Amino acid sequence: MDHFLYRDGALFAEDVAIADIAAAVGTPFYVYSTATLLRHFHLFDEALGGMDHLVCYAMKANSNQAVLRTLAQAGAGMDVVSGGEYLRAKAAGVPGDKIVFSGVGKTAAEIRLALEGGIRQFNVESEPEMIVLDATARAMGVTAPISIRVNPDVDAKTHAKIATGKSENKFGIPIARAREVYAMAAAMEGLQIIGIDVHIGSQLTDLEPYRLAYQKVAELTEILRADGHTITRLDLGGGLGIPYARSNEAPPLPTDYGKIVRETLGHLDCEIEIEPGRLIAGNAGLMVSEVIYVKEGEGREFLILDGAMNDLIRPAMYDAHHDIIPVVEPAPGTEQSPIDIVGPVCESGDTFAKQRLMPPLSAGDLVAFRSAGAYGAVMASEYNSRPMIPEVLVHGDQFAVIRARPTFDEMINRDTIPSWL
Repeated sequence: MDHFLYRDGALFAEDVAIADIAAAVGTPFYVYSTATLLRHFHLFDEALGGMDHLVCYAMKANSNQAVLRTLAQAGAGMDVVSGGEYLRAKAAGVPGDKIVFSGVGKTAAEIRLALEGGIRQFNVESEPEMIVLDATARAMGVTAPISIRVNPDVDAKTHAKIATGKSENKFGIPIARAREVYAMAAAMEGLQIIGIDVHIGSQLTDLEPYRLAYQKVAELTEILRADGHTITRLDLGGGLGIPYARSNEAPPLPTDYGKIVRETLGHLDCEIEIEPGRLIAGNAGLMVSEVIYVKEGEGREFLILDGAMNDLIRPAMYDAHHDIIPVVEPAPGTEQSPIDIVGPVCESGDTFAKQRLMPPLSAGDLVAFRSAGAYGAVMASEYNSRPMIPEVLVHGDQFAVIRARPTFDEMINRDTIPSWL
């Protein structure tokens, strides 16, 4: 569910007309719904009700400061994967003891940054990282809290580029080597073992891979405790999918996911961490674009928009589907025709949809890309010297620009001409 609905033939974000935002900020732009962000966060929080837990928002999905502060004020922790994300979380008011640092390539500088500013835990991905983390912590005279990410070799049955829990993926250590690596960590004075971390992938639409992975984590917890390790926290990652196509079967609900967690891990008396990103932010955002031209091609028509692959790269990168709807609701019974929906970037890959059924549209009409709140603005670029598009946050009948569109001069002036030119 989201809060983007038609009212009297016009698309609204909560109580604000999308057309009014477009008139104020220009197109293309992203718009996020506060009510949807909070609803999705609370669904996860309630799904684990009765268990000691923390929902750590995976901020790589959408790291705008206003989005982070909205979730932080609701009680969310943050899952970060870079020093920049760590600083963003802190700037949004998130205390260090609610920030989890994940990622396979943490540098010594990033580790120092987090140890100085405070950190809930590092999710360690490899022995070399563990060695650097230990040396850095000892040099600073502190102890680094860690969970070790294990790779359970579970097929999440998701897109190959967002699967993370199979043996060939770069993430974590093989679960078969966990006892050896935990023993190595226990011998390091700069580290404090507190738990186990696992994350098997993104956009999962089936709960069975979770069950298989969490059963392995439960077995490992018992083994490691028998070896003398203190395991008090289980970080279960994120990855629950969202319905990008409204015609598809809806993915499992957070409540169903919560049942899996209870059934597989509830007996261990561990604090549970989860790291949802897409399910919190995905359906909380739209990308809104204007039709520039309707072009007649050889045997097909093209709807050319002012939004492009640099603004929303998921279709070009993952062949991802986004429902695309007109901002003015078509009259009942309006005939739809197949059309290719493309952007103005000079690449054939700048295609959002091929032969998508759409009602008649003309230059100047507005369309909205649903489910664009996650991995949209954060993955955008200025390719073709196109400015990064604005982000807007709606709260009831109010809206605010939370990242402005840069001017061309601001873009160009970031470059520096060397003295010899």
